Amino acid sequence: MKKQVGAKKPELSELSRVKNRVSFLYLEHAKLNRQDSAIVVADSKGTVFVPAAILSVLLLGPGVDVTHRAMELMGSSGLSVVWVGEHGVRQYAHGRSLNHSSALIEAQAKLVSNRRSRVAVARQMYQMRFPDEDVSQLTMQELRGKEGARVRRVYRMQSQETGVAWSRREYNPNDFDSGTPINKALTAAHQALYGLSYSVIVALGVSAALGFVHTGHDLSFVYDFADLYKAEYSIPIAFQVTAEFGNDKDIGTRTRQAMRDAFMDGKLMVRMVADLKKLLGVDNSDEVSVLNLWDDRLGLQKFGVQYAEYEE
Repeated sequence: MKKQVGAKKPELSELSRVKNRVSFLYLEHAKLNRQDSAIVVADSKGTVFVPAAILSVLLLGPGVDVTHRAMELMGSSGLSVVWVGEHGVRQYAHGRSLNHSSALIEAQAKLVSNRRSRVAVARQMYQMRFPDEDVSQLTMQELRGKEGARVRRVYRMQSQETGVAWSRREYNPNDFDSGTPINKALTAAHQALYGLSYSVIVALGVSAALGFVHTGHDLSFVYDFADLYKAEYSIPIAFQVTAEFGNDKDIGTRTRQAMRDAFMDGKLMVRMVADLKKLLGVDNSDEVSVLNLWDDRLGLQKFGVQYAEYEE
């Protein structure tokens, strides 16, 4: 029998649920390896050991070298890995989900494929942003207008509270440093929120592409989901960081660190998991589903059974 090399693959029951994990870790210009159940991160400043099972998403920026053994550990630990551009502005690739159940993605596909249920979920998402008002009878056009006015008010209010000048949102995705300090902070803050939203979505086995408000993009549902939390997290944090570090050349890093602290303090991931399940109407998706065969007449049939009506 071949001897196993390194630590044994963890059982699903041994892994932390997504809502109990650290939100994200952004790395750039570093070498990643594995030692037992930890990711070894080495750069010019030294070496640190990061337990893979406690992380939700690992954002890998430019200049990162990853060994095969490190990727093996990330995959077996259910750690979402996202390859991103400098400052996390672009996303290039990602790994697989933590959840082995298809319950949530089946519910999502069913809801988004029917016009009436899709509108109902979209209204529910807007209702979360207007808890004191009834939006159940508003059209999608009316909801977009109402949300646009709300976001403009949030920007104005944050500008007044922090003293940071504000005119409009503008940025060049190909040139992060060309933006004003507040726009650079907003870009970094939103990307951190997108990263966390994406991590929760894929960790629970939901499709990032099947959006209810946004559509036509492989991250449509990420934009849907992140919009629920921008007014509470990324927008105010971007203004606060700009007010304190507006002339700092590393304002993107400052903003990501502030977002990380806010995610941890506010236990946003716990809330995100609950919100996502509520939106899709599924409460029992924590359990690993049994693999079955689908039959249009008989319903679910057992997998691993030799089905044959005659002998060859």
